[in-house]
Amino acid sequence: MKKIIVASKNPVKIAAALSGFQKMFPHETFEVEGVSAPSGVGEQPRNDTETFTGARNRAQNASKEVITADYWVGIEGGIEEKNSAMEAFAWVVIQAKGGAYGKGRTGTFFLPPKIAELIQQGKELGEADDIVFGRSNSKQGNGAVGILTGDVVDRTKYYTEAVVFALIPFKNIELY
Repeated sequence: MKKIIVASKNPVKIAAALSGFQKMFPHETFEVEGVSAPSGVGEQPRNDTETFTGARNRAQNASKEVITADYWVGIEGGIEEKNSAMEAFAWVVIQAKGGAYGKGRTGTFFLPPKIAELIQQGKELGEADDIVFGRSNSKQGNGAVGILTGDVVDRTKYYTEAVVFALIPFKNIELY
């Protein structure tokens, strides 16, 4: 059994990590645990580089906190202003025992102007979602992507694909 440490206690991120590993390695069994690990970046990362750095830092910090694992997974959501609009996305960085890394990024979607305005005022995306949509703690539920797509793509599905992308080097060791 392989042990996965997710650098978050958010059940969405834990479920996405497990789902991605199960999809890529269907004949293996996994034990997954979430731990709080700092990102070392702002509460709401504001560009691609900061978001990637947050995911990488989370994976590295989790590996220092729980050293007996096979993989450490950092997932960091971010936003970036592009062409007068605000896009949302996330990075996944997976560190394997032995030091190898895999990286994957989600698809991008653009936020409604009301949400973007709240983020520009200093709110974090999940907090802005809760204000605009009258929800509570949506980031541990379906998130902005789920709300905006009517759960065609919820936050777990959204992150799962990026976990799969980050696992490509581990599935294709001979190429990496």
